[in-house]
Amino acid sequence: MNELPIIQKTYDLVKWYVPILNRLPKNFRFTLATRINRSLYDLLEGLLKARFAREKVPLLEDLNSEVDILQYQTRLLLDFGLISTQRYKFVGEQLTEIGIELGSWIKQQRYNRNP
Repeated sequence: MNELPIIQKTYDLVKWYVPILNRLPKNFRFTLATRINRSLYDLLEGLLKARFAREKVPLLEDLNSEVDILQYQTRLLLDFGLISTQRYKFVGEQLTEIGIELGSWIKQQRYNRNP
């Protein structure tokens, strides 16, 4: 399937991150991990919906805040000692790349709307 790079990166992040979250201790798995899982899936679903939406900018702007929330939630995992620094850096890099691509998509959509 030929996907937009941002969708493929998000898909790959979900595929990598969810098994790690599912192995967290029970007290974190049903709180923080559940929220991160939901945010990851919401991000992926939102990108897929935005791809076909007529008015993309509002959807994409909402997703921008979702990326920010994921970065803070992941930082909490690190601060609680639940993921390694190496994994934290990897997730951070992936989320930064997704955020950059999302920002570019938003700018492109705004430009196309107001030439």
